[in-house]
Amino acid sequence: MFSELISLESYNIFLMVMAVVALFVFIALYFVEAGYGYLFNPKFGFPVPNKIGWVLMESPVFLAMAALWWLSPAKFEVAPLVLFAIFQTHYFQRSFIFPMLLRGNSKMPFGIVLMGMVFNTLNAVMQGGWIFYYAPEMGYYDGWMSKPYIYIGAAVFLFGFITNLHSDYVIRHLRRPGDTKHYIPKGGMFRFVSSANYFGEFMEWVGFAIASWSWAGVVFAWWTFANLGPRSASLYKRYEKEFGEEFTSLGRKRIIPFIY
Repeated sequence: MFSELISLESYNIFLMVMAVVALFVFIALYFVEAGYGYLFNPKFGFPVPNKIGWVLMESPVFLAMAALWWLSPAKFEVAPLVLFAIFQTHYFQRSFIFPMLLRGNSKMPFGIVLMGMVFNTLNAVMQGGWIFYYAPEMGYYDGWMSKPYIYIGAAVFLFGFITNLHSDYVIRHLRRPGDTKHYIPKGGMFRFVSSANYFGEFMEWVGFAIASWSWAGVVFAWWTFANLGPRSASLYKRYEKEFGEEFTSLGRKRIIPFIY
C-alpha cells in the first residue's frame, strides 16, 4: 500500500532532501535560537501552555507511526514489531507522560509547536515507511533477531532513554514551588555536559539508527543533532552569561561528553 503510493526511488530522494534540510537547520540554529524553554522568544508565535504544546508537537508522530504499523502487512513480523516498540516507547513518554510532569506555567511559541508537528509527521513517514513497508518487501529484516544490530542499538537506546528521563527529572526539581530563579543542573550526565537531556535524546536515536541499520534512522539521528546541537550551544552561552565562573569552572562540554 505505502510503497504503491511512494516508490522506493522517491522515498530515497525524500531521505536525501530531509538530510540536506537538516544541514540548513543545523547552520541556521547557530544564528537564530529556537525560542522555547529557557530560550523562550515570542517572535516565534503566540504563547501556548507548555503541557498543551508538547502534546500537540509530539503526539502526531506517535499516532502516525501507529497507523502505519497497523496498516502494514508486516505488522506482526518480529523485527518491525520490536523497532516499532522501541520508537513508540520514547514518543509515548514524550507525548503523554512528559507534559503532565512539567511544573510551573511556562509557555512555548505556537510557531515552534507547528514546526515540531510538521517534522514529526514527516519523520513518521521516514521511519514507518522503511520499517513497515520497504524493508519487509525486500526481506531486509529476515533473521534480524540473530544479528547484533538490534541488541547493540537497543542497549544504546536504553542508555539514552534512561539518561534523558533522569536529566529531565533533575531539571524539573531545580526549583521549589514559587521559586523563579535559574540554577545549574547537577548530577548524572550533567557532570560532563550542560545539556544532558539532549545528549540522552541524541543517544536514543543513535541507538535506534543502529537497531534499524537504516538510512532512515541515520537521517533521524542527524536531524536530532542538527536541532539539539546548536540549542545546546545556545544554552551553554546562557549559562556562561548568567553564572560566569561558577559554571565555566565545571569544565563541561555542551552535548557530547569530552568532545563538544
